[in-house]
Amino acid sequence: MKIGGLDFPTPVFLAPMAGVTDTPYRILAREMGCAMAFAEMVSVLGIHFRNEKTLEMLKTVPAERPLAMQLFGAQPEPVAEAAAYVESLNCADVIDFNMGCPAPKIVKNNAGSALLKDPERAERILAALVKATRLPVTVKMRIGWDDSSINAVEMAERAEAAGVSAIAVHGRTREQYYKGHADWEMIAAVKRAVKIPVIANGDIRTTNDLVRVFRETDCDGVMIGRAAQGNPWIFRAFRSFLETGTTPPPPTVAERGALILRHLDMLIQYKGDYIGAREMRKHATWYTKGMTGGGELRDAFNHAETRADFQRIVEKMLEKSEER
Repeated sequence: MKIGGLDFPTPVFLAPMAGVTDTPYRILAREMGCAMAFAEMVSVLGIHFRNEKTLEMLKTVPAERPLAMQLFGAQPEPVAEAAAYVESLNCADVIDFNMGCPAPKIVKNNAGSALLKDPERAERILAALVKATRLPVTVKMRIGWDDSSINAVEMAERAEAAGVSAIAVHGRTREQYYKGHADWEMIAAVKRAVKIPVIANGDIRTTNDLVRVFRETDCDGVMIGRAAQGNPWIFRAFRSFLETGTTPPPPTVAERGALILRHLDMLIQYKGDYIGAREMRKHATWYTKGMTGGGELRDAFNHAETRADFQRIVEKMLEKSEER
């Protein structure tokens, strides 16, 4: 699969997730075999006003490249300006545009999935974005606003007409948020309607899902979101399966513990002791999901304040696993 001049032999991508797909996690995903990570979405108005926190989100390192930087906005001119600015920083290889975020604070400003209700404006934004940068432009969208206004095919056709290089489709409506099941048939309909690559997103958790989504949608690639939370090993498994037809064994407790501490160290390196430890809490609870005694572990991690706290919890976790 190709996006612009980028070639992805095993097209398994990390979805953009606010508060999750920051530099440390993007590096871990890439190391595990993720073809390209999509950064958490960045406000074009934040870029325009040179908001300090927004500009911090645009900082990247070589270990996470190739990388797609995702923008969100509601008007063509600020989006185009932001795209040109991102290109000037040389911080990304692809610019992705968000037309899928269901969050009320995004939607009320006519951005994210709200653009699904205004196809003409969405197309104008995408056309302006493509014109403003030499980088490949992709778009991530949902299949529609609600069940009575599913318009993924029209939106995909408009995106293609605007010059977009690839489309990622989350097979849910905005009304669904993350409930129910992803509609892979609508992803298949999008694939039939356009000539550019289509990336399937939604309910792809296992290699069986991977086989089915490629078969049922004829998609060119897949994008993994919530299934990758606390589970960067999913990229190792999917890449191995696509390349060899086999999957490595799941991570051991020792591997989980080691990665928790490494992830924590990376967060501390990039964000400092206080923020790093607190942001690691949610990741640690995801890393231990499904483990025996996971509830107790999650409670302990949620109260951890320092690296030493995390170290003690991981050591106890390893001791208990050896006892069994």
